Amino acid sequence: MSSKSSELHFVLIPLFFPGHQIPMVDMGRVLAQHGVTVTIVTTPLNAIRFRTIIENDIASGSQIRLLQLRFPCTEASLPERCENIDALPSRLLARNFMDAIGMLRQPIEQFMVETKPKPICIISDRNLPWTFDMAQKFDIPRLAFDGTSCFTVLCSHFINLSKIHETVSNDREPFVVPGLPDRIELTKSQLPEEFNPGPLASKHLNEHKRVADMGSYGLVVNSFEELEAKYVESYKKARGNKIWCIGSLSNCNKGKPDMARRGNDVVSVDETQCLQWLDPWPENSVVYACLGTLSCVEPIQLVELAIALESSKRPFIWVLREGYKSNEFKKWLYQENFEERIRGKGLLIHGWAPQLSILSHKAIGGFLTHCGWNSVLEGISAGLPMITWPLLAEQFFNEKLVASVLGIGEKVGSEIAMKWGEEEKHGVMVMKEQIVGAIDKVMDGEMMRKRGMEFGELASKAFGNNGSSYLNVKRLIQDIKQISGKKLGEA
Repeated sequence: MSSKSSELHFVLIPLFFPGHQIPMVDMGRVLAQHGVTVTIVTTPLNAIRFRTIIENDIASGSQIRLLQLRFPCTEASLPERCENIDALPSRLLARNFMDAIGMLRQPIEQFMVETKPKPICIISDRNLPWTFDMAQKFDIPRLAFDGTSCFTVLCSHFINLSKIHETVSNDREPFVVPGLPDRIELTKSQLPEEFNPGPLASKHLNEHKRVADMGSYGLVVNSFEELEAKYVESYKKARGNKIWCIGSLSNCNKGKPDMARRGNDVVSVDETQCLQWLDPWPENSVVYACLGTLSCVEPIQLVELAIALESSKRPFIWVLREGYKSNEFKKWLYQENFEERIRGKGLLIHGWAPQLSILSHKAIGGFLTHCGWNSVLEGISAGLPMITWPLLAEQFFNEKLVASVLGIGEKVGSEIAMKWGEEEKHGVMVMKEQIVGAIDKVMDGEMMRKRGMEFGELASKAFGNNGSSYLNVKRLIQDIKQISGKKLGEA
């Protein structure tokens, strides 16, 4: 790494949601590996989640550092230690949480003034539009980071432009998203809160995001061009601004320690224990089920899933998040003696699991997922077909890409995007028969498995040396170098 390389200083500002923070940390590591000085804005409790990986990178020579700021819990009327959205005791505090993140602007600006070398670029989560104002203040480019796919970004763009969702007679009536390369049908009930406002929605924030997106220098996407080439090109034509696909960012975690720690330095179960449990099973025989870190599924629906996994007659690993009504469901598990019942054919993980390590094991044959984009990309990178169960946010868009466009997924039949704070009114939305049916189609679907493996190989090539994502990182750095007037030496 040359001394001139490190003169290029990028400041990365993540949203403190697990699914947003994880890929941005990976992006910071990738940029640093290409010779850029990188500062990741974080807080003490968030830093704990990935500190070891960053320290290892620093020891290897990467110019990457953490700016650990005190999180203003008291000022935002939050309980202490609520430095990530998954630590909130109530979803009704979500607005307070976003306010608290906004209060970090002043100390970040102070850092921007005092630090050396001077930052020449901000890469910010697109849900933090105030970072665009900050970039303008320092006269440097702001790149928006979107933790979803180009497919999803394009769907949102054309729905917003056409207002097609406002023309349907009811929430369940299908409509065709205009302007897309493929025929994609959705219903209003499947749209994220941007189009279907819930109790925590903010029209002001959505408008601020739109203005910031339009004014930003470009968009960085955690995807790879070979996965959705038509949608990358369509987005460029529709929006006319720069876009760089640099994923799948999870592929930067090459060694076993990095794979086990991705997202959380402290997992809830030993990685070796999981892999040893998987070792005896035949190739492609085990179902891995995980409905995400923020997906608040009612206990009665989890009971339906538990019975379905047991009824499938297939070995499975099931990750259960801690927090939302988890004690209520644990009570059912105890009363039904469920964990003893499935001993030898099922493994439950309560809390955070080493997901990358598990998905890459040869015994895993299918991934039952909530369709969060990080999980989808991890499944694709592992070459796996998926059982899709979207729950909220943009997850129904991701399901359409996986099942309808790529042909590597089977839907369980979920039809309604839940809203934070309203989970209780939905109850059971997917029955065990639907779940078992989808599992069977994925685990027995040879064509689906073949396509999954092909996309896995493409993901690996894209991220490798001289692959499309690798070259896009180079182009991004070169572009910022040119507009900053600095000289970048060869890394």
